[in-house]
Amino acid sequence: MPPATERMSRVDTAWLRMDSDVNLMMITGVWLLTPAVSFEALCERLRATMLRYPRFKQKVVEDALGYLWVEDETFDVERHVTREKLARRRGQSERQALQVRVAELATTALDHEHPLWHWHLIEDYEGGCAVVIRIHHCIGDGIALMSVLMAITDGGHAPPQRRRHREHGHDGDWLADAVVRPLTEVTVKAIGMYGEGVAKSIDMLAHPGKPLAGSLDLARTGMQVINDAAALALMSDDSKTRLKGRPIGLKRVAWCEPLPLDDVKAVGKALNCSVNDVLLSCVAGAIGDYLRDIGDDPAGKEIRAMVPVNLRPIEQAYKLGNRFGLVPLVLPIGIDNPIERVYAVRERMAELKGSYQPLLAFAILAGAGLLVKPAQDFVTGLFARKTTAVMTNVPGPREPLKFCGSTLRQNMFWVPQSGHIGMGVSILSYAGGVQFGLITDKKLCPEPQRIIDRFAPEFEKLLWVTMMLPWGEAA
Repeated sequence: MPPATERMSRVDTAWLRMDSDVNLMMITGVWLLTPAVSFEALCERLRATMLRYPRFKQKVVEDALGYLWVEDETFDVERHVTREKLARRRGQSERQALQVRVAELATTALDHEHPLWHWHLIEDYEGGCAVVIRIHHCIGDGIALMSVLMAITDGGHAPPQRRRHREHGHDGDWLADAVVRPLTEVTVKAIGMYGEGVAKSIDMLAHPGKPLAGSLDLARTGMQVINDAAALALMSDDSKTRLKGRPIGLKRVAWCEPLPLDDVKAVGKALNCSVNDVLLSCVAGAIGDYLRDIGDDPAGKEIRAMVPVNLRPIEQAYKLGNRFGLVPLVLPIGIDNPIERVYAVRERMAELKGSYQPLLAFAILAGAGLLVKPAQDFVTGLFARKTTAVMTNVPGPREPLKFCGSTLRQNMFWVPQSGHIGMGVSILSYAGGVQFGLITDKKLCPEPQRIIDRFAPEFEKLLWVTMMLPWGEAA
């Protein structure tokens, strides 16, 4: 009996084909567990929970129409779990040694002959163990993979049973699934913005029973994607710094200890800013201070970070795949005053609220999945050429999780960078704390820990100012 197959969506196809010699499209994460979990217990837990998602037993196979998810008939969970000891150089801490190993794994390609994920069990780490998790971005985005994490930890629930979709017979079907349905009310706003012609096209896409292949409506929709891509190309470049350039493909990673989330919320409330405003201001301040410390003057400079925006209901995250748009956020790294900087960030965030750019970016990625690889590289490269970093903020569970009876005491991940982007910033809230992770290219930023170590001091500046405000008065 032939293995079951499923057509890969065009958006996921775009992420699959974004792998390059300097950037692999893997989401790389680290779990720190106490006490240690055994290799046998880890494999058994993955068999019992993670494999309830069919995607983790499927490999990617190319055919004339694109890519298929095909069940791996030789699947063995132990092929996807490696146990290893951490190698430490003289004078190197366990944390530093783990960071080196994570950086190595972030540049090690997954085996495309089998499902695109791998776990590395680092035995005997800080009185427990560490687990490095690598999953290709084509399987799912950060929100989707967070739902998997919740399902495989102790007490997690199995994902709802999905009905198998019929194979789509024409382009209109997958476009409706990949572009229209996940966007709900955002789509309605976009229709009003883009005009009657595209409105009719989107209406056609929303009804896959109506044929679109070869129709004028499909051509117009394709032209709109091209026009939108051109608009992105006209976006001005961000400031030149040594963090932007051509990477060499050797990674460095760093992370910090969590900040108390309640303190961040209190500062945001006192300054009439959101938690995101506060955190992003700390990112901008840390980067600016780092550049200043190494002899560059960031005054008047701004860098752009592409920020993913979730475009689906959280309760549908178990379906995996990629359902997010991107917005370009400008970080004012040249503003030294922490109060002035946090309000500058708030202003930029306000400008993005109600923006159609996430929809635009999602549509561009969906359209790029239709193109041949060189054309896709050109379209997706538009994002990279105008950007210094990719930055993501994923909310995690509020209470500490258990895994195989052990406590998941710290949880961190790094987003991949596309094209020639050489920096990824990750913000993750978990168990009452919020922490920053950084992944950089060795050529552009050889010591990301020097930036990470500045996040907490930048937050403390805001905290001290907040404490000095008159009680009972708004800032």
